[in-house]
Amino acid sequence: MLARRAYRHGQFTLASGRSSHHYVNCKPVSLSGFGLALLSAELLERVEPEAVAVAGLTLGADPLVSGVAQAAALSGRALDALIVRKEAKGHGTGAWLEGPLPEAGSRLTVLEDVVTSGGSSLKAVRQLRDAGYRVERVVTIVDRQEGGEAAMAAEGLELVSLFLLEEVAATAAQQP
Repeated sequence: MLARRAYRHGQFTLASGRSSHHYVNCKPVSLSGFGLALLSAELLERVEPEAVAVAGLTLGADPLVSGVAQAAALSGRALDALIVRKEAKGHGTGAWLEGPLPEAGSRLTVLEDVVTSGGSSLKAVRQLRDAGYRVERVVTIVDRQEGGEAAMAAEGLELVSLFLLEEVAATAAQQP
């Protein structure tokens, strides 16, 4: 499904500004009912057992955190979803974190759709850590294998990936 709906080969400019022959946009999969169900089950298996919530930077992680929280509930596990804004709301409470906030010191697992350099994930992790939460793992659908794992390790984070870019690209190349 990722190879068919999320992957493209060509010439692309990534969010980081770098050029690449590979483009991965997981939203056509994560925003489909069947795709989200499959992804949520796989992501949930990789969430730390001690985690009380999953969190991620909007927009890519929005369906993921919601889907994983629902998959957890259906399996009898209490696991909430948190969405990290890119900047604080400019109105109301000015919140940058949405969802049922756990107690400070609680363990959270960050979810991501695609990791390239790790910048988006690290932004979410830093905001969560600054709020007093323990974050030690990031789980992504696709690791583009372009330095994200090393960047995470430098921040004391484990990066767990469902797929590597090379696997998705190889599967896409085999399709008619």
